[in-house]
Amino acid sequence: MGSYAFYVYGSYGFAAIVTIAVTLWTWADGRARRKELAALEAAGIRRRSARPKDRE
Repeated sequence: MGSYAFYVYGSYGFAAIVTIAVTLWTWADGRARRKELAALEAAGIRRRSARPKDRE
């Protein structure tokens, strides 16, 4: 079993690195999208979901 330990631990390590990388990328992208939305809303551009109820 000792000869396979490198591959097993390497696979777990690689999976952990990929999982952490995707998590961090998703978190950073979410922050960027929230900043973009804030900038658009500050410029007066509103989301369709934020329409007043009387315009339906």
